[in-house]
Amino acid sequence: MSLKILKLGSQDYRGRRATAMERFLNRPSLNNNTRCPQKRIKLQSDERTKPCEVDEEDEVSHPVPWQKIESEGLDCDYALLLSKDEADHMFKLLEEEVVYSTGEDAKVQVFGKVHSIPRKQATYGDAGLTYTYSGVTRLARPWTPSLEYIRDVVTKTTGQTFNFVLVNRYKDGQDHMGEHRDDEKELDPLCPIASVSLGAARDLIFRHRDARGKRSRRHIEPVKLELAHGSLLLMNSPTNTFWYHSLPVRKKISLPRINLTFRRILRDRKK
Repeated sequence: MSLKILKLGSQDYRGRRATAMERFLNRPSLNNNTRCPQKRIKLQSDERTKPCEVDEEDEVSHPVPWQKIESEGLDCDYALLLSKDEADHMFKLLEEEVVYSTGEDAKVQVFGKVHSIPRKQATYGDAGLTYTYSGVTRLARPWTPSLEYIRDVVTKTTGQTFNFVLVNRYKDGQDHMGEHRDDEKELDPLCPIASVSLGAARDLIFRHRDARGKRSRRHIEPVKLELAHGSLLLMNSPTNTFWYHSLPVRKKISLPRINLTFRRILRDRKK
């Protein structure tokens, strides 16, 4: 089956003033004197700017040009949230801070069978929050400084608040994620899922629920996105109702990737 491949642009960061992100990265404990060149990318013609209300003092480092990704029941927004230098710093900090699940906590239940997760995984969020998926309930660890900061940058960029993040670390292209929908009942249906990618660029493939498998009822082309280092993807409603997504094996990729999916969990939602 053919794929609908969308080439995603990014943005020019030159000429901006000192920002909250830069102040965070340049604190004495985090400073790195090696400066990487800023990444310049040409946006496609369908770019748009998504406004958000923030305080001038805490302004995000740049206005974010968004690219709209749409198909039948698919509604996503994509942008380059962090410059290469910022993304490099955050990746390094997360490698030092995040504690990943091990043993039985590193397994999931699929169709009644228990499987080891083909990647490393961790959950962080507000005190007392739990998230149940694939037959397993995860308790949120307290926010780390870097996760909390990235969460706040995403909030200031999108105008949405988040109280939980699922962290997935892919050691190389062999680590992967199977087709699934993030449609658990405890998730706030009015809040998009915000996916921040750091490290190796990987393909994310969306497949419509009616076009899966050999006995699919309809022919709807899958949509493939390459998620860049420092990028932000918003999966808006009703995307997770109609579309499955996966991160397939890519054997030629030898570098690691960290993905942060920020969510808003409703504490009083009945399971």
